[in-house]
Amino acid sequence: MLPGGIDWIEVPGDLFWMGGGPRDNENPRHQVRVSPFRLARTPVTRQEYQSFLDSTGHPAPPCWEEPAFGHARMPAVAPSWEDAAVFCGWTSEREGDAVRLPTEAEWEWAARAGRDVLYPWGDDPPESLPDYARRWREGPEPVEAYLSLHPLGFLGLGENVHEWCSDWYDPRYYEVSPLNDPPGPAVGVRRSSRGGSWRHQVKGSRCAARSAIPPGMRYTDYGFRLAADGRRS
Repeated sequence: MLPGGIDWIEVPGDLFWMGGGPRDNENPRHQVRVSPFRLARTPVTRQEYQSFLDSTGHPAPPCWEEPAFGHARMPAVAPSWEDAAVFCGWTSEREGDAVRLPTEAEWEWAARAGRDVLYPWGDDPPESLPDYARRWREGPEPVEAYLSLHPLGFLGLGENVHEWCSDWYDPRYYEVSPLNDPPGPAVGVRRSSRGGSWRHQVKGSRCAARSAIPPGMRYTDYGFRLAADGRRS
């Protein structure tokens, strides 16, 4: 991890309207109350993931030696959900803190940051992002390549790589979602993810957009960002 530990951003809890996008799985729009939590400023980087691999002997993703994904400050790409869960356990032991993946509700609340906006950076389309036409040609970019456009200071939230969430995925979950801190379905065959992807034709993703793949899959446009409960005063 970074010297001094994880670069957390404290996200206050509140009630917000979740979903409500153009796709069926983003509806119905519904109210959710999220408790305060912490979310890492950036996705886990290759450098951080390499420390985990070196320490544990855990198998590296198949693409690990490909130059397109080799920059130390790029997001660590192609960990499966299962790999990410092992990383969270390893980090929890090192940090002395219960580290985990964010829920879908936490991710979307952090992306919106109290605003009624389409994207984590606002309502402007992804093509409005700085240097959009020259970015993401062959892979993701280092997490600090551009200044944050998010009011809380998150980097890459909604762009660069898909980010695993803790939830099992159900396209109709919003019909039965509880009001307080929804954890996702109890069982499933795919795990939820959020955010955009360097590999997509449109590189950024709306706050409400949902995606999911089986938890054992490893794709080069998938990474993850760490979360933890809010600090106790």
